[in-house]
Amino acid sequence: MKNFNLIFLVLLVSLFYSGQYTLGQEGSKFKKDNKFLVDGEDLTYVVRFGPIELGEVRVKIQNVIHEHGHNYFLTIGYIDSYSGVPFVDLHQIYESKFDTTYYPVFFRGTIKGEEDTTYTEYHFDKNNMKVRVLKGMRSPKEIWTDTTGKMESFYQDGLSLFYYARMKLGKNHSENIPCFVAEKKEKTVINFHNEPEGISIDAVDYDIDCIHLDGNTNFVSIFGLTGYFEGWFSNDQASVPIVAKMKVIIGNITLELKKWKRTGWNPPVYKD
Repeated sequence: MKNFNLIFLVLLVSLFYSGQYTLGQEGSKFKKDNKFLVDGEDLTYVVRFGPIELGEVRVKIQNVIHEHGHNYFLTIGYIDSYSGVPFVDLHQIYESKFDTTYYPVFFRGTIKGEEDTTYTEYHFDKNNMKVRVLKGMRSPKEIWTDTTGKMESFYQDGLSLFYYARMKLGKNHSENIPCFVAEKKEKTVINFHNEPEGISIDAVDYDIDCIHLDGNTNFVSIFGLTGYFEGWFSNDQASVPIVAKMKVIIGNITLELKKWKRTGWNPPVYKD
């Protein structure tokens, strides 16, 4: 059950798109074609294993900043199991800082245990094609690993991929995506589709207009995904993830949008 933290990787995959981005005038938002992300966006998902609700995943754009001549998104994700769920007591935080190409320059994963808090950091140096890996313990403070390796290509971390995938939706195509997971260089195949579908969730009383993706991995990532996965995103400018279904080590789980904060946005109505 400890691999529950791997649930939302299905929402975190896409490939580099070299289009131009601009900082919008309304709500500090980046724009590419007709899709954009909004500073302060806050999405919460309930995680179900069959009829059992295991916990929640929350992902948030904390800030959009200008630094050293570049614009960056500062994002954070929380994974928390519900109190009283047998064999599960997970409280984890993921942070990613990425630029307007959606490639990260920094990633941190923090795992809070009963007796200690451990962390893993990736520092991506795209100019020199290197990645530095730091692993250790917060308290007592201790560094276990401090190494630097070569990058053969630009890699995505789990959280930056969440936002990257959203900007690639809307066209039928497949991608083979470079990923840096568990200090290994891996790839995930993802298939994007553009046929509208009506998807029902508990949070609204109508079917939501969505588009679909699916894919496959042949490895176990730090988020526990292994094998086939699929997800549905709102069919609009926001491309908000609505539902995900996937296979993880413990079995098949579902991720469903529970609540959201995004100025001026509600799930679009599906019209057959």
